[in-house]
Amino acid sequence: MQVIRVTDQAEGGQKALAILKETLAAGAQTLGLATGSSPVGFYEAVRASDVDFSDLTSVNLDEYVGLAADNPQSYRYFMEEHLFQAKPFKANYLPNGEAVDLDAELSRYQEILEAHPVELQILGIGRNGHIGFNEPGTSFDQTTQVVDLEPSTIEANARFFDKIEDVPTKAISMGIKNIMDAKAIILFAYGADKAAAIAGAVQGPITEDLPASILQKHPEVYIFADDSALSKLEV
Repeated sequence: MQVIRVTDQAEGGQKALAILKETLAAGAQTLGLATGSSPVGFYEAVRASDVDFSDLTSVNLDEYVGLAADNPQSYRYFMEEHLFQAKPFKANYLPNGEAVDLDAELSRYQEILEAHPVELQILGIGRNGHIGFNEPGTSFDQTTQVVDLEPSTIEANARFFDKIEDVPTKAISMGIKNIMDAKAIILFAYGADKAAAIAGAVQGPITEDLPASILQKHPEVYIFADDSALSKLEV
């Protein structure tokens, strides 16, 4: 695990872009992508770059249950706005939040993940240490699942909605095992509200009470974080 201190999202995005380019030069075919505020600087750097994704496949971490793909708060919409419109891929896969049969959708998406092994996975981290939407208590062996979002996660995501009652309470998410299966992982964390989660993920015990702590066991993890997010790490 490499912890890389950066001044802001712009610097983090540029340094992560360099790792992405190395990964692609080594022959990567599939990228695992994330939404939320943390990877926005990275996507800005990618859009401004000369990287060509036309022969690549992407798979996304998660999607809200109940939101249509064209809903401005859906993660499909986020990805179109922040990356896909500017950088077309050969194929983009996201969970279907409108699926009527969620069990069938979990099976479908798990099959997609198995058919497209991820070489580089992008992550953010929740205030409670969740990765993807895998909340505290999730088994490290969990694969694709439907998650009941914790109140703290709903509260954190409420800033994207008109009111907290509009925030979906369930999501489809890659499981922790799916995330750990990626060959390499980049995690972004910015701001003091992520400091406790980063400290636990990097230096705390490996425990399902803090899902990101399992990243300590992954062979290639890069954490890009600013001073505030790193403020609770022991020197």
